[in-house]
Amino acid sequence: MAFLSIPFLFIVVIVIFFLFSAIKILNEYERGVIFRLGRVLGTPKGPGLIILIPIIDRMVKVSLRTVVLDIPPQDVITRDNVSIKVNAVVYFRVVDPLKCIIDVENFLYATSQLSQTTLRSVLGQAELDELLSHREQLNDRLQEILDTHTESWGIKVSTVEVKNVDLPQEMQRAIARQAEAERERRAKIISAEGEFQAATKLAEASDILARSPMSLQLRYLQTLIEISTEKNSTIIFPLPIDLIKIFVDKLTK
Repeated sequence: MAFLSIPFLFIVVIVIFFLFSAIKILNEYERGVIFRLGRVLGTPKGPGLIILIPIIDRMVKVSLRTVVLDIPPQDVITRDNVSIKVNAVVYFRVVDPLKCIIDVENFLYATSQLSQTTLRSVLGQAELDELLSHREQLNDRLQEILDTHTESWGIKVSTVEVKNVDLPQEMQRAIARQAEAERERRAKIISAEGEFQAATKLAEASDILARSPMSLQLRYLQTLIEISTEKNSTIIFPLPIDLIKIFVDKLTK
């Protein structure tokens, strides 16, 4: 019985090994590229249960989910000769599992290297002001370039976002001085516009009062009322010019 049990256990182990090698289960977001004796076997398989021929077949899993690729900080010299450090993030996914396995050795590494070189190239052609104020346009340009290059690898780049732009200390101080000068300029313009509007309104009011002497008298009485409402120890009553004009005319004759 001992001699019979050893071959039986050996056969059981071999069967379990073959079953483990032959039966594969792929998730909904996975596809399997199957190689039979080194050649691709048709289209990618999955999801669900996949039956392989042990030793003969080999399967490579590919995930179809969106990959978030973080680009490390890159040293970039802008078109106006400003040295900065820029990092970004790339969102992409595999749309053709067969191409990303056959046409490129390691599509994750290849996409990462291509993203770094493209980031340095595109941002190096832009000025610092453009990089700070028109970031969305640069993001769209980066996405378009990367998507064009990775299309042959079966990869779709959906979004590229520039995250942080690290400026030198002297450039940060220069930008702060520029922003302060801009705020002072706007304050002076607003103050000048206010003075102009006030002068315009006063000129219009003087024209109206000049055409209607009674309006001037009413304004005089309103001023007296406003003075009387305040707690003043001394009140000065200005005399209307019309009251003393008669005496002035008699003295001059």
